[in-house]
Amino acid sequence: MLWGLVFVVPLLLPEYPPAILSFGRYLAFGLIALLLAWSGRGRLLRLQRQDWRIAFELALVGNILYYLFLAAAIQLADAPMPTMLIGTLPIVIAIVANFGSEALPWRRLLPSLAVIAIGITLVNRHEMALLGAQRSIDDYLGGALLALAAVAAWTWYPVRNSRWLRQRPQLASGTWALAQGLATLPMAAIGMAAAGFWLDDSFDYPLGPQPMRYLGLMLTLGFCASWLGTLLWNRASQLLPTALSGQLIVFETVAAFAYAFIWRGALPGGPALLGIGLLLAGVVLGVRAFRGG
Repeated sequence: MLWGLVFVVPLLLPEYPPAILSFGRYLAFGLIALLLAWSGRGRLLRLQRQDWRIAFELALVGNILYYLFLAAAIQLADAPMPTMLIGTLPIVIAIVANFGSEALPWRRLLPSLAVIAIGITLVNRHEMALLGAQRSIDDYLGGALLALAAVAAWTWYPVRNSRWLRQRPQLASGTWALAQGLATLPMAAIGMAAAGFWLDDSFDYPLGPQPMRYLGLMLTLGFCASWLGTLLWNRASQLLPTALSGQLIVFETVAAFAYAFIWRGALPGGPALLGIGLLLAGVVLGVRAFRGG
């Protein structure tokens, strides 16, 4: 539910370029991590060079590039379509993770993935029916390509993160979240500075036309979606098989879908609601499959 917030913020700040949204969010994450790092400095100092290298990799791909692609997709094609493409992550992550050491027999995993896939199809059909009155086909296709790039980035992130945490079981969830935040900070700062050179004069760099709203939303995302969300995800990655935790990302999709329709002031149609029900049912089947193991 915390991660679902990232899908609605680009709609709340439509005048802001994706780069300013992405780098602003992760600059806030990095600064929050820097403030919190003092209390956890003992554990951070015990991290090895390899830990920091992995933290930088995760920060670049799973934070900076992922949200840059996602914010651009949402602004081009509105929130629900990118949200539903990101909603394929439970399937994609589960399939990729199931080739690893914690693999579940495919006959037990595939039923839940099939139900989730049908749910995603139903919701996307609903969004396609709304397309004509809202966005051009070029914007829709461009947004879809950017959303698929975000899917690729965030398929790599949880698998890599989970495998590293299993190799380093002594790593505390909070310490690893802080390490990723600290690794994100210099990249976000460089990116924000570079954006100032690339943006045209029509944008009031760096805080834009609504500076207080922008700052408030970036701090909200930095604390809730980035720091707290990463901490909780790290803990889940230590407790659950990656293929199962990947399926649980469905709840991010459902939350994002709800936030977008609240912002629209509209209710989803019957097929979309049925699709959401199938998404949840697919996760229940997935949990049962892993518990049966």
